[in-house]
Amino acid sequence: MKLFNREKEINEILHIIEREPDDIYFIFGPINSGKTVLINEIINNRLDRNKYVVFYINLRGIFISNYEDFIEVLFEEYSEDKKPLEVIKSIIKDIPVVSGIPIPKNTLNELLDKKTPKNVFKYITNILLELKNQGKQPILIIDELQKIGDMKINGFLIYELFNYFINLTKELHLCHVLCISSDSLFIEKVYNEAMLDGRAKYILVDDFDKETALRFMDFLAKEILNKYLSDEEKELIYSYVGGKAKDIKYVVEESKFKDLNDVLEYMLKEEMSKLDMFLDMLDYSKPKVEIGDETIEIKKEDIVNALKLFKENYVISKKEISPPVYIYLIKKNILFLNPIEGTLKPQSYLIWNAIKRVLS
Repeated sequence: MKLFNREKEINEILHIIEREPDDIYFIFGPINSGKTVLINEIINNRLDRNKYVVFYINLRGIFISNYEDFIEVLFEEYSEDKKPLEVIKSIIKDIPVVSGIPIPKNTLNELLDKKTPKNVFKYITNILLELKNQGKQPILIIDELQKIGDMKINGFLIYELFNYFINLTKELHLCHVLCISSDSLFIEKVYNEAMLDGRAKYILVDDFDKETALRFMDFLAKEILNKYLSDEEKELIYSYVGGKAKDIKYVVEESKFKDLNDVLEYMLKEEMSKLDMFLDMLDYSKPKVEIGDETIEIKKEDIVNALKLFKENYVISKKEISPPVYIYLIKKNILFLNPIEGTLKPQSYLIWNAIKRVLS
């Protein structure tokens, strides 16, 4: 999908990158709000290749069950008789980003055998220092970092990683660190983590507001349909899918050969069917969430009552729903939490509309 009207977020991230590294930045937002598209735009089109070297580690779609899996994703091994810096230089001649830290095969095997994060981090730091000494500013981006949130190796690996990121940014001022996540529970955990207090900042990449969503519809209609939508059509689309860019794009594409009302009703009915099934299954299962060392069972009526709060409001305070209930609904991708604002909302307008119809 083409990037549309994210100049505010782009300028904020570019401003961060142009400064000396000093904080870890967490980029978060609802599912399909455009976080990865935004980062790819910055990497591919907005950075000076002569000045920056970007390491982009994408954990999306990768099965990570143990420490070895994570290390293999973190590194890109090679067997050639070259130094890591030479490998990096050869890569960035053609593309602006390195997908893993280059490492000789023998060295990688040694790190895997020792299973010590400190040795791994020491190797990475040496590579980053070499780049810095050659006048390059390293940037480390990890997409979907929450995938290693529960992984243990001499304690939780995520805490080892956070300590390392603090060392890279706050202490050494060596490398910019950007972490991307659509898991709002992970971001809430990070936001409340004492070790990151004063060492981390947060950038929300949200769905479009109404004005931007309507302009996005005009942009897509001209590009895909070769015509403009009427104000009534745009208002109708927004009333169903709101500012979710992916949903807007799907509606415009489908309306090229289908009736607009049929497209929108089909999307809503599909979402209603999912919500109906979710609620029906609560009669046969005993939903539970783990909070700390406790496993808490949740009643169906508490879940239904929580969802009813959204019949009149798109956004509510998280204090209006008990933590076990909103945690469960977030895990089921029904709600999204903004821990900085302390608010909850449906993951999309479609889900919001489904809630209003199913529970009416």
